[in-house]
Amino acid sequence: MNWFDDFETRDFEVKGARIHASVSRGAPGNRPVLLLLHGFPQSHVMWARVAQRLKDHFYLVMPDLRGYGDSSKAPGLPDHSNYSKRALAQDMVEVMDGLGIGAFSVCGHDRGGRVAHRLAVDHPTRVQRLCVIDIAPTLDMYAATNFDFARAYYHWFHLVQPAPLPENMINGNPLPYLHAKLGGWGSSGLDYIEPAALADYERCFQMPETIHAMCEDYRASAGIDLEHDRASRGEQATGGGKIACDVLVLWGERGVVQRLFKPLELWQAQCAGQVTGQAMAAGHFIPEELPELTAAALHNFFG
Repeated sequence: MNWFDDFETRDFEVKGARIHASVSRGAPGNRPVLLLLHGFPQSHVMWARVAQRLKDHFYLVMPDLRGYGDSSKAPGLPDHSNYSKRALAQDMVEVMDGLGIGAFSVCGHDRGGRVAHRLAVDHPTRVQRLCVIDIAPTLDMYAATNFDFARAYYHWFHLVQPAPLPENMINGNPLPYLHAKLGGWGSSGLDYIEPAALADYERCFQMPETIHAMCEDYRASAGIDLEHDRASRGEQATGGGKIACDVLVLWGERGVVQRLFKPLELWQAQCAGQVTGQAMAAGHFIPEELPELTAAALHNFFG
């Protein structure tokens, strides 16, 4: 089965990148618009089974983030700003502009959740509702770094090392690295992944430019993204800098976020709207491990 037969393949030229996406056919009509953002080390195909359950109720936009999947993979700038979450969020605004869509809701898993967070803060008039899956705010996670966190999320500290050290190390044997990531963080093995999706992850992960772009994503998160986050928190004292809309937080009960953080409390502190959420009986890769329950949660919240 081709999970994306009901969708149109589109490429969007945005400032500094080309964004590849699968988009619902036709016009939104009366359907609410939902932007679905993937995380590391995947692409938009992670949403395949969730999208099948939502396609009749929502106009879905599922892009590959800059540097991932079949979107363009430019070399990182010295300050990594072209892979900042602000830049990636702006990409999404321009994709929506290209579709003639004004306001929309957004759900992001992993890195996509960090892009979605910045999107909601920087563009509050565009984002109607927000869901983040299995993350706590980036600034809070780095601020709480201890031995347990560093051991569980060592890639946060490995990928940020200056180029080309991590790129060369991963490119030496990329597939075992990819499989270890996809099977980790409370997600046991690879059986939860559709074979076609796994093949697509493997295809993209064997491109050296993909590895570089992913490293740049993390380098941005450890540098310029923290600057942006600190500035936003500084604005909170005068009534700005927070997520303005309601937020749904989902996290895996077997994952690192559940074990080391209090995600609901941390997101409540960053949101001016109502924050609700729950732990799901999964590891990190919740949309693929629990597609029916994920789709139901998103339908209830966004629908």
